[in-house]
Amino acid sequence: MELVNTYTYEVKKSKFIGYLYKIENESEVKNIINKLWIDNKKARHIPYAYRFKNTAGKTDDKEPSNTAGMPILKALDRNKCEGYLIAIVRYFGGTKLGAGPLLRSYSLVANEVLKNNS
Repeated sequence: MELVNTYTYEVKKSKFIGYLYKIENESEVKNIINKLWIDNKKARHIPYAYRFKNTAGKTDDKEPSNTAGMPILKALDRNKCEGYLIAIVRYFGGTKLGAGPLLRSYSLVANEVLKNNS
């Protein structure tokens, strides 16, 4: 596993930190997510998505259904990224964002973290 890029976005005091990893297999996903939780103890959510040639996975990590994992996975699909994981650490800023702004925030961070990736 290799950390390729990061991107941070803030909206209404909620902070979204995107991480793009080059990964070899699905077992690396669990290790990366566990480490992110250890490194970000005060984070509220860490949704993620990954894609390989014949398989993919995603989770909203208790965010409203399809507001986090799906836009992250779609960003990987649009950019034809295989063997990558995008995890987005969210720190809650005290204001509920709602489904629309959440979806836009996760989508923006996923797309930005993929920029400059060769």
